[in-house]
Amino acid sequence: MEPWRVIVTDGLQDTGLNILERESQVVERKGISADDLMKEITDYDALIIRSRTKVTRQMIEAASKLKVIGRAGVGVDNIDLKAAKEKGITVVNAASATTIAVAELTIGLIFALAREIPRADASMKRGEWLKKELMGVELYGKNLGIIGFGRIGSTVGQMAAAVDMRIIACCDFNIPETIRITGGELMMMEDIIDKADFIAIHTPLTEKTRGLINKETITRMKDGVYLICTARGGIIDETALLEALNSGKVAGAALDVFESEPPINQELVNHPHLIATPHIAGQTNEAQKRASMDIAREVMAALKGEKLHWKIV
Repeated sequence: MEPWRVIVTDGLQDTGLNILERESQVVERKGISADDLMKEITDYDALIIRSRTKVTRQMIEAASKLKVIGRAGVGVDNIDLKAAKEKGITVVNAASATTIAVAELTIGLIFALAREIPRADASMKRGEWLKKELMGVELYGKNLGIIGFGRIGSTVGQMAAAVDMRIIACCDFNIPETIRITGGELMMMEDIIDKADFIAIHTPLTEKTRGLINKETITRMKDGVYLICTARGGIIDETALLEALNSGKVAGAALDVFESEPPINQELVNHPHLIATPHIAGQTNEAQKRASMDIAREVMAALKGEKLHWKIV
């Protein structure tokens, strides 16, 4: 039997590549265009991607040998899951590899918003002394609303509880007892929108969650609310957010993800009350090492017909 052939299109650390190379032939094509991948995909048994590569229905239909698609991260919204399922292609991810990294960035952004750390730093570098202008807020006793209380959301909740924030959460799949054990209080999303001082988004991007935070939901929020999203672009309506930042309804926001990446709404990115980061939530050495190892093992298990830990379809 010929060795399995695996194509890696968005890069993978050596720890993962080494696992793959023990039992398969690996080809790295970092940055490959969609057109070129369409031409080459017929040669491979497995495809490993990150967020850049879009695996469309057309690509899946062209992939005559493909048995498994691996996402070296959490979100799989860049894969046509329906098309993969119809063709019998297994889709797996590295669901827990970046949990700590994403949660830590979220907490960092909450602190940065509360104390205007980026503005303070930028002003000092310009030779300014804005001590009187930089009046922050304390996190102690504030309501942190977490929309999506899975692995990442619950980890954020545990970290925020350490500074005595009150954690209120909603989630489609966690039972109330699970939320309570991990330090949160279950609420309907409508109640979170009404009561939260800070709102952190940790839900996947689906048809249900696209535009979840919009003009209507923002209108119902507390005046001076803070919004943080390290999940997926498109969950927050960027036009509505910009309007709310301009009016002061939203005191500050922090986005690591955008509707288009790189973002095209520069007015939003440049807003003085927005902290923008370039989709770096999972970008730590430790998280990327875990992700590369987890996805390599999962892809090889799928090829060999063994038990899977992170199967999506």
